[in-house]
Amino acid sequence: MRATNHTVRSVKVPANSETIAWKWMRYSAFLLIPLVWVHMILQDVVIGVHNMNLGYVAERWASLGWRVFDGLLLAFAFAHGVNGLRQVLNDFFHTSAGRRVLNWALFIFWLSITVIGFIALIAGVRQPFPLQ
Repeated sequence: MRATNHTVRSVKVPANSETIAWKWMRYSAFLLIPLVWVHMILQDVVIGVHNMNLGYVAERWASLGWRVFDGLLLAFAFAHGVNGLRQVLNDFFHTSAGRRVLNWALFIFWLSITVIGFIALIAGVRQPFPLQ
């Protein structure tokens, strides 16, 4: 039996926008898995799509926990999708300035839609429960 000596090298990857986007894609996918499964099982299996109505939505949105859950699902799913769109569109932008503009435009797009979604989730139901 022969002993081998291996030298372990650690490589420091610079934290640029591509590295951050790569990590965010992995983090959002990891967080999306339980969010989507809970959403799908609850909405489609437990409640059933034919039993959903405005009363169910108002009852669910009456809970801050469900609003936070829906907000996180919205933010992570949309961020994951926009990041995938950014990867596809990067093939069509060949200069670093063009990619920088694309990245900022997509980030502003994601942020604005996510903020609008959060506003709708937080302030959406104004009618008191139970519905008349």
